[in-house]
Amino acid sequence: MRILLPLLAAVSMVAAPLLAAPDPTPAVAPVLTTPEAKDAWTHAEPQVARVTHVSLDLVADFTAKRMSGTATLDILAAPGATQIILDDDGLEIAGITDGAGKPLAYKVGERDKDTGAPLTIQLSGATKIVIRYTSAPDAGALQWLTPEQTAGKKKPYLFSQGQPINNRSWIPTQDSPGIRQTWDARITVPDGLVAVMSGDRIDGAKGQKAGKSSNGGGLRSFRFRMDKPVPPYLIAMAVGDLAFKAVGPRSGVWTEPSMLDAAAYEVGDVEKMIAAAEALYGPYRWGRYDMLVLPPSFPYGGMENPTLTFLTPTILTGDRSNTDVVAHELAHSWSGNLVTNATWSDSWLNEGFTTYFENRIMEAVYGPEHAATEADLLWDGLVKDIATAGGPEAATTRLHGDPGATAGQLDYFKGSTFLRTIEKTVGRAKWDAYLRGYFDRHAFQPQTTAGFLADLHENLLKGDPALELSLQLDRWAYASGLPDNAVRVRSETLAAIDAKLAAVNAGGPVSAVSPKGWTTQEWLRFLNGLDRKQSAARLKELDETLGLTGSSNAYVLSAWSELAIANRYEPALPGVERLVTHVGRGLLIYPVYRALVKQGDWGKPLAGKYFAEAKAGYHPVAAAGVARIVGE
Repeated sequence: MRILLPLLAAVSMVAAPLLAAPDPTPAVAPVLTTPEAKDAWTHAEPQVARVTHVSLDLVADFTAKRMSGTATLDILAAPGATQIILDDDGLEIAGITDGAGKPLAYKVGERDKDTGAPLTIQLSGATKIVIRYTSAPDAGALQWLTPEQTAGKKKPYLFSQGQPINNRSWIPTQDSPGIRQTWDARITVPDGLVAVMSGDRIDGAKGQKAGKSSNGGGLRSFRFRMDKPVPPYLIAMAVGDLAFKAVGPRSGVWTEPSMLDAAAYEVGDVEKMIAAAEALYGPYRWGRYDMLVLPPSFPYGGMENPTLTFLTPTILTGDRSNTDVVAHELAHSWSGNLVTNATWSDSWLNEGFTTYFENRIMEAVYGPEHAATEADLLWDGLVKDIATAGGPEAATTRLHGDPGATAGQLDYFKGSTFLRTIEKTVGRAKWDAYLRGYFDRHAFQPQTTAGFLADLHENLLKGDPALELSLQLDRWAYASGLPDNAVRVRSETLAAIDAKLAAVNAGGPVSAVSPKGWTTQEWLRFLNGLDRKQSAARLKELDETLGLTGSSNAYVLSAWSELAIANRYEPALPGVERLVTHVGRGLLIYPVYRALVKQGDWGKPLAGKYFAEAKAGYHPVAAAGVARIVGE
């Protein structure tokens, strides 16, 4: 049993920490110019003119569902450059000037449904531009929640989700991971609400009074800064009835007051994780590592926003069995935030590295068998995603490919298996030394698959042709399917589950399973391993014996829902409906909607009904994902 130190457990929101003064001259990160570093998802031409710093001064209007104010951009232009191109998705622009207030000519180009529109600004020699604008009520990065959609039910809530290219809907900048930028912000919100962001907090938890709103209510401003160049998708914000609790000397958790104690307990091992990560791959370079547990509509398990990881409340199961999500987002502080994929064609450089690193953190904190359990489950996901993609020849099973085209979670699964295979081939000590150097060499810079392979050749292979041949590097990076040298980890814990699973699949009684004390990972191995064709009587036995439809664990309920839907087991539908109308995490709801749609005339109407009921509570990212599945 893990117990928080009494001193830390007593810290309240007023103790939310401040950070030291930033470097007055932050470094300008390079922009890669090699062919594979050209980003298909941006309108920007950074080799002509690029953004190096963004300064936001915005007011959150919860009634109109808009962010309004200014973005001041520092520009670095090539000699003779006359214009800069930004990314824009629905921004309502009131005017653009240089730093001295002189109007600058601009044009918003034709909108593309996926990438928005180019915003072309004539520089006229300007090195600083000021954009007055308002975000649209349906901005793709922002979700505005009513009080009823929050845990406390009393105050509204707002949060952003920038990855991969959503921030262009509320921030006019060059929205590409390869164009890293420093930033600062002042966010003004109604009295009684707290703003948090993915940067150092300047004003403390209470902010500063900022006058009255148009309806006469009080306003309060909060200031933040990020003096390290980051990809723009990592600029993140949330506003709500938020409280803070420290869980360690440089870590803590923000969430609504009613969830604060549960959240602080669930992430209570984070300081151990930070120490383990630093021992592996070098110092944590972001100052604090705080976390924000969001309302259920948050579309992901976590988002690695620097200094403030966003987390789904579905991890709050009371047993810390889902803290792999915390380890994953922490690992992104090196792979993703420190060294970032230059384009979304290489997102595995973020997610594959991070999934591998996450597993190493879990091994250091919880032991080899715990890590083996998670790695063994990962292999299940890898095999399933390859099959779902159409088999090992499918182009969507490549790591490097068209942006956003990799099937399922193969960026995570295949990418981490690639790195684990290198580790097993060259030896852990040699591999760890290489990775630590890799993060140092490329800190605060973008990276490509070709760049990573070149670094491997120079700093690990060092001209050893036999080693290069055995690793099959190009096949891993550029070819479909799974190379034959892929390393699989097997778990003794899951082997025991497999034995029980085999007995049940052979017709044995479900009562012999005895799942008391099972972790989420054990539940998932069992449920996902059950034969997909089941009789109604057998499903009833599983349901009543194991309490599946009534489970409060969203992971369990999602896996059970898939099986029940595949067999049109109607007694499970109340649980299905409860899941998709109360959880907005894509990992848990997308498979359920897909399973319903696959059932044609029986399931597709149910998918439409549930989506109509739940849509207003989903983040735009999740709503768009479900809409594609159900055919809207």
